[in-house]
Amino acid sequence: MTPKEPTITAVIPAYNSAAHIERAIDSALAQTRPADEIIVVDDGSTDATAAIVRSYGDKVHLVQQANAGAAAARNTGITAAAGDWIAFLDADDEWLPHRLAVQTEILKHHPELVWVSGNAISCSCSENRQAPEMPPEKIRQELNGGMVLDDFLIGYLKGIRGNTDTKLIRRDVLCDAGIFDPSLKIAEDIELWWKIAYRYPAVGFAAEPLAIYHLATPQSLNKSQMQGRFYADLMHRHLALAEQFGRLDSFRPLATHLLRGWMRSMLFDARAEDIRLILNEFDSLFPMEYRCWMRLLTTFPETTAAGCRALSKIIRRFHLRRRVVLPPATQQQ
Repeated sequence: MTPKEPTITAVIPAYNSAAHIERAIDSALAQTRPADEIIVVDDGSTDATAAIVRSYGDKVHLVQQANAGAAAARNTGITAAAGDWIAFLDADDEWLPHRLAVQTEILKHHPELVWVSGNAISCSCSENRQAPEMPPEKIRQELNGGMVLDDFLIGYLKGIRGNTDTKLIRRDVLCDAGIFDPSLKIAEDIELWWKIAYRYPAVGFAAEPLAIYHLATPQSLNKSQMQGRFYADLMHRHLALAEQFGRLDSFRPLATHLLRGWMRSMLFDARAEDIRLILNEFDSLFPMEYRCWMRLLTTFPETTAAGCRALSKIIRRFHLRRRVVLPPATQQQ
């Protein structure tokens, strides 16, 4: 029996995105496998975003709402969608032309899947630098040449995660997982991916890049900084959820890895109190040597921050880092 061709709705949340919304919409319209529907949710913009979207006529469905944040805007798009599958795209990013074609091909080979992701290109265009989030050959090795990642949580730990711009997810699965949490100002996307992964570990994954993620775009809906309490509460909640779904063995190493990464970023901003909060509340996740070392680094936080920034400048100056990331002053926390 031939699998049913999925009906796909592209959901694009936008806030004051007049400078780049055309790029996003044009990339959705240029798909070799077209989306069945394109919805732009204008999240209370005060610029020309809505007027630009209206200029596309019936090619694009515009939904307007009072400003409520990225999570709420995506939820509005999910609710308004007619498609069985939702493909996300942020207004400051763009899809590569083969994005939907590659993912629907994966679904043809694996009709049991309820979500698909893929690699993306990170672009720091102001520096004329771009690179895949992960080398495609490394992803293919992890997938053993296939198209399916058996456990998203384990893949995430290894760097095989994709981003929001590469997620194609069955609409009913999104609703069952609870859609995006509008109370979250950042991490609302990865938080939802984890909730889906507890229920459906296997995810289709494309090794080749499917989208371009533009770093440090002004007016982005999801680039901001939160305090240590936010990260601690997020991790406490998901350690409990992972245990509830019998997935703690997969999530616990990921939690440790992410908390370390967040604390490392906090060193750049001399956020000693936030680092110590995390160390105190998750001491069982870290070996004693690591806890002692981090406490030492936070004894003189300003000195540590200066040293971190100097080292980062050297790494960037001599292109010692393969992955394209934001400069320390603008990194996502």
